[in-house]
Amino acid sequence: MSKTEIRMATLDDAEEIYAIYEPYILNTVVSFEYTTVPLENFKERIRKITSTYPWLVYTVDGEIAGYAYCSLYRERAAYNWDCECSVYIKDTYHKKGIGTALYNALFQLAKAQGLYTIYSVICVPNTGSVALHKKFGFKEIGIYEKTAYKFGAWRDLLVMEKHLRETQGEPGAVIKSSELPKEEVDRILQNISVDVIAI
Repeated sequence: MSKTEIRMATLDDAEEIYAIYEPYILNTVVSFEYTTVPLENFKERIRKITSTYPWLVYTVDGEIAGYAYCSLYRERAAYNWDCECSVYIKDTYHKKGIGTALYNALFQLAKAQGLYTIYSVICVPNTGSVALHKKFGFKEIGIYEKTAYKFGAWRDLLVMEKHLRETQGEPGAVIKSSELPKEEVDRILQNISVDVIAI
């Protein structure tokens, strides 16, 4: 049986992560980018996101098979307790439970940070992605109709929302993912990376 692991991403993972992401740019409407991203620019994205939020990779015998991360939802201060989530799986590893495992860990880390609400914005139709998010309790809250143009057609975006905790009273400060106690991070990642679907 293959050895699987979920761990925090590092900048050393950038090239392998980008190799998963690039086909989504060039061949799908999952990403709304049109062209390839220089590796240094992609590294800067990882650096910027991981300064606050978790970015996870799922490895199979050391190979990155998928990744997921939280990122800034909106810039104004009142949105500090919100984030947006994304998950990408390598084409040879679809439908093996990797997205589920990554999201299990990601959402626990986001809650530990003190975040309240997670959003996902999905180009529809995309039955697989919508089903994955509903599995985690996301609700459909609206559609941006014909908001983006790619591959010769105008595209709709579905907005989905998940609350991590009750929104009552004044929230505490959000903890940067890099400042979460190592013991708590290890507990979350190790508990989820055990007993995932055999590859």
